[in-house]
Amino acid sequence: MGQLKKRGQIWWIRYYRNGRRHEESSGSTKEGEAKRLLRLREGDIERGVPVTPKVGRIRFEEAAADVINDYRTNGKRSLDDVERRIEKHLKPVFGGRRMASIATADIRDYVARRQDMPLVFKPLKKGDPPRTRPVSNAEINRELTALKRMFNLAIQSGKLIQKPHIPMLKEHNVRVGFFERDQFQDVLQRLPEAVRPAATFMYITGWRIDSEVLPLEWRRVDFEAGEVCLDKDTTKNGEGRTFPMTAELRRLLERQRAITQHLQRQKGLLCPYVFHRAGEPIKTFRVAFKTACRKAGYPGRVLHDFRRTAVRNLVRAGIPERVAMQMTGHKTRSVFERYNIVSAGDLRDAAKRLDVATGTISGTIGENGAAQVQARNA
Repeated sequence: MGQLKKRGQIWWIRYYRNGRRHEESSGSTKEGEAKRLLRLREGDIERGVPVTPKVGRIRFEEAAADVINDYRTNGKRSLDDVERRIEKHLKPVFGGRRMASIATADIRDYVARRQDMPLVFKPLKKGDPPRTRPVSNAEINRELTALKRMFNLAIQSGKLIQKPHIPMLKEHNVRVGFFERDQFQDVLQRLPEAVRPAATFMYITGWRIDSEVLPLEWRRVDFEAGEVCLDKDTTKNGEGRTFPMTAELRRLLERQRAITQHLQRQKGLLCPYVFHRAGEPIKTFRVAFKTACRKAGYPGRVLHDFRRTAVRNLVRAGIPERVAMQMTGHKTRSVFERYNIVSAGDLRDAAKRLDVATGTISGTIGENGAAQVQARNA
């Protein structure tokens, strides 16, 4: 039978294992926390789990350091993000606490507090009030994922026995943006001439603009083999990738090679980049893209819509999904399927194919569609 004892302001617990008495500080001034720890220890003893006073003493800071070291040693690209989330959001709430004292109720309280803290952005114009928006469920989930990783690593290292349930929020992250061919041409002609080749390349391949398209170098373009390759250390999923040259892609790259070679002869410089501004690498063109979309009548579009468009074009062309995933660099089918968007035009094409197959109604059903159907069936 365990016991509780208060020393100063801190509650201690006493329990017995194999006839030996153990005493352990709960690290809390709350009797309820001590009772919970005592029940945990007694349950572990009942199940035969090895228990010592050192188990469960790991604090948030130590667990956070373990996670950061795990991300760093495994070369994860999201290291900066997880450091920011821990330091800016998790640490102010859970810092100084033992991981064993963090319960599901504490995590729910954290989520509620984050939802009540809107993100603040700089005003668009001088003198305007700061812009705000609610924190998205996706952002909170990334923070909870970091916290969950802390618990998992602590358990794996024997510093913790169990973890609380960490409820995740539902994310509304369905991808809906894509370009039809004529829409892409409208936006393309309104972009600065120097960035049009990069935009076209992304429209064809669906590769990621910042990490895969803009840094692309000529050494990864093989005209003889007819392919463009990426090394595994340059992709998000850590796997190499090859995209075969279509006729349009080859023409694009040949024009870009001619421009680069002329520039090198004219200025006597060496330009390793496929896409550049007068020999200088292109860092980004998001503002120019946003302006071009607005002028073309498609406000709200983002560069990532090209990636979704390429996926849909590949599937429309009848390319097996497994091959299309390798070409665009999608590692999991669930993500790939979110990009495979069906448009109104796709549905109309499906209706036409159904007409041909069944020999029934042609065209689309409008407001008087029901009456037309009844008339034909009469």
